[in-house]
Amino acid sequence: MSTIPPFDLSEQYKIIGDEVNAAVLGVLASGRYIGGAAVEGFEQQFSGYIGTTECLACNSGTDALYLALRALNIQPGDEVITTPFTFIATAEVISAVGATPVFVDIEADTFNLDLAQVEAAITERTRVLLPVHLFGQPVDMTRLMAIAQAHNLTVVEDCAQAVGAAWAEQKVGSIGHIGCFSFYPTKNLGACGDGGAVTTNDPQIAATIRMLRDHGRRAGGYYHEAIGVNSRLDAIQAAILQIKLRYLDTWNSQRRAVADRYRQLLQHVPGIVLPQEPAGGQGVWNQYTLRVLSPDSTNIQGEPCRRDQVRQRLQAEGVSSMVYYPLPLHLQPIYNQDQQTNHPIAEQVANEVLSLPMFPELSPEAQDRVVYSLKDCLV
Repeated sequence: MSTIPPFDLSEQYKIIGDEVNAAVLGVLASGRYIGGAAVEGFEQQFSGYIGTTECLACNSGTDALYLALRALNIQPGDEVITTPFTFIATAEVISAVGATPVFVDIEADTFNLDLAQVEAAITERTRVLLPVHLFGQPVDMTRLMAIAQAHNLTVVEDCAQAVGAAWAEQKVGSIGHIGCFSFYPTKNLGACGDGGAVTTNDPQIAATIRMLRDHGRRAGGYYHEAIGVNSRLDAIQAAILQIKLRYLDTWNSQRRAVADRYRQLLQHVPGIVLPQEPAGGQGVWNQYTLRVLSPDSTNIQGEPCRRDQVRQRLQAEGVSSMVYYPLPLHLQPIYNQDQQTNHPIAEQVANEVLSLPMFPELSPEAQDRVVYSLKDCLV
């Protein structure tokens, strides 16, 4: 019996392979591999989809975050409030510009920032609030933007896992001052390599990012006004993303159907807590991440816990799963000397989270097998 993978790009390629092949060959025949019509076309289409006036394509989601902070002139002495329960890139870029990441604990049901604690963490040095729409579930942006406005702060949305998600019927990436996206292959809108984008309605921010992503020059040539970076989305990736963007809403609907079916099949299973879609938001289920309750869990720093035992048993039964993220950022070696506070919810769920197979083409038969195996492994 074959193993069910956590994500299967080959199924997607079977559907759009002919279109992708033609688009790639078209770029190759054009002789224009950096910039040009393919990149400009994707930027226009993506900004239209998200609902912003500006889109700046770049090399990765990490670069999108970095360029956003650079455009805001975030520097040493500044503080950026964010979550400890996310991929390292979110905090890494804060450190890369010399600022200080200030971690705030999360909600146990959504895995997103606990907004009740955000306001208490604001100091005179706070410049930016950086929420992460984790696993495709949107943060309560109405409340977050009110906090930002009250304290005159800028909001940079990390939308890496949430392209197409919405809060109050407005797509994430268009609500804050800047939205940052990743097109890593496993994202809901994934390239065939690295890629990212920044969205904004601020033309000055857009112009600055456009300059910074191209070695600090505004009009090409050899005249540079800032220390920039080389962060350009190549034309082949842009052409592929244009095709995939046309399918994105359909794929997100299929993900929601998979998530709904998981909920129906698992809602009465003891020993687990199912993920929740926040009221007022529409998630896109980049991951389906539940919690395996572990009353006898031990040390978060690598000791065995019930989740790990369940995961090993699932793998033995031919079901692959993933753990995002086993060690919160405030406990990582590069940050744990700087943080004076604990974040108990993040530490607890890091011991419990388990992401089941999730992709649009996951069949009901495969999903039944995942659920049957999980129930068996929880006994």
